Amino acid sequence: MKPILSLAVPLVLLVTTGAYADGDPAAGERAFGKCSNCHNVDTPRTRLGPHLMGVVGRQAGSVADYPHYSQAMKDAGAGGLVWNEEALREFLSSPKKKVPGTAMRFFGLWSATEIDNIIAYLKTKPAP
Repeated sequence: MKPILSLAVPLVLLVTTGAYADGDPAAGERAFGKCSNCHNVDTPRTRLGPHLMGVVGRQAGSVADYPHYSQAMKDAGAGGLVWNEEALREFLSSPKKKVPGTAMRFFGLWSATEIDNIIAYLKTKPAP
């Protein structure tokens, strides 16, 4: 009986950590409050920064009606930077490290969990 139990515990931990690693969209919505002064996710309207509807999978620097991209962001997009989950994780933890010269005036988030939650939330906001 003990060997079965010893196998069950790691299996339960694996299942729960896998779900947790994907992020929690509801927690991400709350955390997105830090971003909402500059970015919109509910309408394709730009603010101080470009809207983020459909950002997951989008080429960097490519929102057509956002005229204020830095040259660094335009160059990053032209060089193939696509906002997949890994690129977003890197950017949200340190925008200036991921895209040196970016105009984004944000130092980054420290919590990997918060970053995963925000990405999970952004994934619920499709392109217009």
